Amino acid sequence: MQESTIIRTMTRKLFPFILLFGLYVVAYGHLSPGGGFQGGVVIGSAIILLSLSQGISKTEERFKKNILGLMESIGPLVFMIIGLGGILFGYHFLKDFLPQGEGGRFGGSGFILFLNLAIGLKVGAAISIIFYSLAGEEGD
Repeated sequence: MQESTIIRTMTRKLFPFILLFGLYVVAYGHLSPGGGFQGGVVIGSAIILLSLSQGISKTEERFKKNILGLMESIGPLVFMIIGLGGILFGYHFLKDFLPQGEGGRFGGSGFILFLNLAIGLKVGAAISIIFYSLAGEEGD
């Protein structure tokens, strides 16, 4: 495939904004359409776009497969810890124990934001790892 300076430059310029949009979708998933899974896919897609334009080896230098694997493991761990918090406060698993706001007002949404962050972390890392594996790059 022939390299394109325009595609490489535009990807480098758009990459931070795509990541920011993915974080926005994760962070505001409890107030608007979106959430952890959708935002994680946007974040993973940004890394895939960077890989396709810059090369997999250059991208893997910035986003190492073992660090992504660690992030993929931390996401479910955080989810479980939050879920067990309900049991620690005398409720059942995943019972929301944080204060919530009133309807129609911007306020606390309980722990949904934290669950979205954990899921977004896991999905974004998993999408990137799956792409690295399918692309055939060996890394440690």
